[in-house]
Amino acid sequence: MNDLVVVEKIARWQKLKALVLDSVSSPITKRVYNMALDEFMGWFRQEARLGFTKATVSAWRVSLEARGLGSSSIIIRMSAIRKLAAEAADNGLLAPELAAGISRVKSVKSTGIRVGNWLSLRQAQALLSAPDVATVKGLRDRAILAILLGCGLRWSEVAALTFAHIQQRDGRWCIVDLRGKHGRVRTAPMPTWVKLAIDAWTSAAGRVEDYVFRSVNRCDRVGNGHLGEKVVWQMLKQYAEAVGHPGIAPHDLRRTCAKLCRAAGGELEQIQLLLGHASVQTTERYLGTKQDLVHAPNDAIKLRVSV
Repeated sequence: MNDLVVVEKIARWQKLKALVLDSVSSPITKRVYNMALDEFMGWFRQEARLGFTKATVSAWRVSLEARGLGSSSIIIRMSAIRKLAAEAADNGLLAPELAAGISRVKSVKSTGIRVGNWLSLRQAQALLSAPDVATVKGLRDRAILAILLGCGLRWSEVAALTFAHIQQRDGRWCIVDLRGKHGRVRTAPMPTWVKLAIDAWTSAAGRVEDYVFRSVNRCDRVGNGHLGEKVVWQMLKQYAEAVGHPGIAPHDLRRTCAKLCRAAGGELEQIQLLLGHASVQTTERYLGTKQDLVHAPNDAIKLRVSV
């Protein structure tokens, strides 16, 4: 009987989550909400709780703050929970007064733009060299890291990458007609070392059609299914911890790509086109402002003091 109750609760939760995901149109919002709701349910099941109430949601927000998440990360997660309460109430699965109470749970204030994490050139090289290239999985993982670091792709774009995207333009290899955020299409030039990493993987995998990246089982054999987005995140987490940089996310490698391009003399507008940003201001936020104490601007003030 208890097993039946558990199955019914899981089915009810999946139905409610589907209502939330169906209510938003953006694929990226769907993915973020799906992650946030699964995260909330995992937390909810850890302890005996009174139910989906204002007190429970307040405790959830406190747990997010205790994890040291940034304001934007907490705001997104709280938005998903408010949407969950609203959809549950609209479909008769939650009392309106409970939904109203949940909607009044305060989130956190946005405290400016978070600069985020990135790697130096030496750190990026250590990460790229971390996979064991004596294995098929290691060759695949190195190619994924190369794409993230060298071409600045989003992790969802890496998972969806096909061989049809990889073409030659102007005498060089590129990722052509890549559809990114908000449906924007761009072409990303591919450095030679990235193409070498991809060729090494595809040669070992024996595949040159459909999706570029495939699953690899424990026997180091390539599967038929294309790579899931979560696999990219989990893979990076493993190698980032191995080289001493825990907490690095796929988007941090996109930011690292921008930083390394700029440090190598890349023009701001070209970096914007590479990353597919609609606004150059977004690219500037990725790059941030690094204070140069060696070549300080006020050293150019030619005043004198007699000693």
